[in-house]
Amino acid sequence: MEKEKTVLYLVPTPIGNLADITLRALDILKSVDTILAEDTRTSGFLMKHYQISKPLQSFHNFNEHKMVDNLIARLHKGEVMALVSDAGTPGISDPGFLIARAALHAGLKIECLPGATAFVPALIKSGLPADRFVFEGFLPQKKGRQTMLKKLATEERTMIFYESPYRLVKTLEQFKEYFGGDRKASVSRELTKMFEETFNGSVEEAIQHFSSKEVKGEIVIVIEGKQDE
Repeated sequence: MEKEKTVLYLVPTPIGNLADITLRALDILKSVDTILAEDTRTSGFLMKHYQISKPLQSFHNFNEHKMVDNLIARLHKGEVMALVSDAGTPGISDPGFLIARAALHAGLKIECLPGATAFVPALIKSGLPADRFVFEGFLPQKKGRQTMLKKLATEERTMIFYESPYRLVKTLEQFKEYFGGDRKASVSRELTKMFEETFNGSVEEAIQHFSSKEVKGEIVIVIEGKQDE
């Protein structure tokens, strides 16, 4: 029986250090017909670094709904594609879910390679329980944010969030308001890069630490779950 052919690969890319890519990922990227990229400039730099010369096509949050049907049709005709995001694993707070779901509904075979994702090293470095955790990604900016924070205030598992450096202190202040300033927290930024930093302490201590400096880089916040009284 002939093995079903994979037509769509979801390929993790480094979150900072370009050496953090698997040999299999490089082989896949060199073998596909087209690479779908969240930002072709960012991905183009990675491809150039590894001497991969495949057509890059833009595929991001603002055009994925319009493009999915056309891409599925091309996959049906036998074109093989790889999807990459700017950093980390596609589908984790990045484009990927829509095309993966559509491909599966269309009866196409997809594969997701293991690889880099920012929240795993941040969670392990936090020293907080990692046996049970909940990944929340980016909180809603406006509508639904307070409702979500109220709901999470009673969450007993370790919680993981992504945040931009510009909103970090404001978000920590909201965590203090809803979770309490003495809740344990860990904030990692610039993971795998030259100026990588992880601050471990209470929410209140994290506010003081990051209020006194200019914050740069992508942020992962890990918060202790609600403890029994």
